[in-house]
Amino acid sequence: MVSIDTPSSLESFRKFVMSSTCDSFAPKGYLDDEEVFAEREDELGSIYVEAADKVTLKKVREITFVNAVDILGIIYTSKSGNTRLMWRQTRRNSGRVTGEASNNSLVNLAGAGVIHLDSLDEYAERSAADA
Repeated sequence: MVSIDTPSSLESFRKFVMSSTCDSFAPKGYLDDEEVFAEREDELGSIYVEAADKVTLKKVREITFVNAVDILGIIYTSKSGNTRLMWRQTRRNSGRVTGEASNNSLVNLAGAGVIHLDSLDEYAERSAADA
């Protein structure tokens, strides 16, 4: 597990959540729509979107897709419980990601643009030192 504390756009964190949870079965239109987010119930590793306005669109497998605007925060916990991250709005669609991430989540965070590939080696070294 590696501590994460980094600035991130809302869209980058949304892409991370989608790629980590439902990339293989989400409707393509949902993956491309910046207002569509994934949510999941607690017993499966919770994902919760805190927004000023949120409407449920569709449930596919364990994921509930919601259309949300004016996002204040997103809480993400992986199914394994090894990753616990929170995105908090700092200004409009900019925010900060904090929490703990597994090595697998680090790769997904980098792929989504939450953390930079240049930082991936640094995070991996910290993970190895913590082990």
